[in-house]
Amino acid sequence: MGPRIALDAMGGDSGPAPLVSGALQAVNDNDHLSVSLVGDAEQLCLELARIGAGDDPRLTIVPAAEVVEMGEKPMDALRRKRDSSIMVAFKEHKAGRVDGVVSAGNSGATMAAAIRCLGRLPGVVRPGIAGPFPTLRGPVLMMDVGANVDCRPRHLFQFGVMASVYHEVCFGTASPRVGLLSIGEERGKGNTLVRRTHDLLQASDLNYIGNIEGGDIFSGDIDVVVCDGFVGNVCLKVSEGLAEALGRMLGDELSRDLSSRLGYFMSRKAFARFKKRVDYAEYGGAPLLGLKGCGIICHGKSNSRAVKNAIDVAADMVGKDVVGRIRSLLAAGGLAPGPEMITEAVVGGK
Repeated sequence: MGPRIALDAMGGDSGPAPLVSGALQAVNDNDHLSVSLVGDAEQLCLELARIGAGDDPRLTIVPAAEVVEMGEKPMDALRRKRDSSIMVAFKEHKAGRVDGVVSAGNSGATMAAAIRCLGRLPGVVRPGIAGPFPTLRGPVLMMDVGANVDCRPRHLFQFGVMASVYHEVCFGTASPRVGLLSIGEERGKGNTLVRRTHDLLQASDLNYIGNIEGGDIFSGDIDVVVCDGFVGNVCLKVSEGLAEALGRMLGDELSRDLSSRLGYFMSRKAFARFKKRVDYAEYGGAPLLGLKGCGIICHGKSNSRAVKNAIDVAADMVGKDVVGRIRSLLAAGGLAPGPEMITEAVVGGK
């Protein structure tokens, strides 16, 4: 039996259509995969019938009567909506009926539901979101990109360990290079959080290359970027906005005159390849690391291709047992940087 993935089919900005279509693309691309569509059964039946997949045994429906909207406060919404699609999806995971969950809905609610239903791995203080970014050479994984806006050194240290394991297992990178995002490469640069985290990472067995600056993220010379969720989310949104703005500006310039349009015609294949390299849809979604299970968060604007790729990411994470690898590292003391660890009493936390 292949991976079984639950999809929050009511999350996202565009309703069930791109989600259901993405699920169909995923199972068509992987004969061993099955997807449980969680949400309003009537809507999902109609959508499956519309795309000609009403009788596909690889796509099943798990009813859920409620939806957590994008603008709702996560904890309040989950308390009021116990039968929301995102809660039901993670309950399916907890019960063992699926192996992972994908959601393009409210990211805060997705993380909260995942923690509530699955729990943290032993030793993990805070799970986080590991966001993939395109670079000149290959994907870089930034953690955290939004789950934890107020962090302590131990949290950032654990982000580095978990993201390093994910990069090694899922991207095949031997000894991933880990960098700490700061305002300068020198050891003393950054705020108290960054300086203390630097000492923890320096004392660990990670392939830690030291502080990095924002301009280093896309160079391809780093595999894992460690930061708190506030900084990471700003980086994520700025990068998405910049890619979109560059695409529009490039389109304006290419249509400005005849010679520009002719140049585009001659180079259109190269422009298509460039667009694919910077398109968030190609990466699908961001894994939630530190949980007793598999969860993937998608962009709210995800199209069917992004959803398909996010399901693929979940299946890959399950197939390569990323959670088990992180669990084993925890059991072996892999989150402890050694006796030279800097006490966090200096910065007021455990």
